[in-house]
Amino acid sequence: MTTNVTTRSASRPTGRRRTGSIARWIVRVFLAVQFVSGGVLKLIGEPRMVDLFTDIGAGQWLRYLVGVCEVAGALGLLVPRLAALAALGLAGLMAGAVVTNVLIGANPAVPAAFLLLAAVVAYGRRAQLRRPTPTR
Repeated sequence: MTTNVTTRSASRPTGRRRTGSIARWIVRVFLAVQFVSGGVLKLIGEPRMVDLFTDIGAGQWLRYLVGVCEVAGALGLLVPRLAALAALGLAGLMAGAVVTNVLIGANPAVPAAFLLLAAVVAYGRRAQLRRPTPTR
């Protein structure tokens, strides 16, 4: 009977562990919502986004590429097996956004905050990024 109790309690997450898991999901969902909304605005040609990418000077193709990457990364954040890779990709995208915003004179605070959050998610799920050893 003691073994049963020990096994049961060992398989249950502790309160602290559960709280951490919930917090990580909240961050991932928050980021996903933000990136989907930003990506959709880019893809539908919202005038502010068109103007922003005109100021960048790389052409509107970049707006579409960034929009697709943001939507794909947001969806990846919600799939546990893809979350680490998606967060890493979004962090890279936001690093580029920070540099671009600085170069065109726009405020880099929002992309910097998203960069930080995406980096935290990627770091928290870093075990997923390790290359698996081949089985023989």
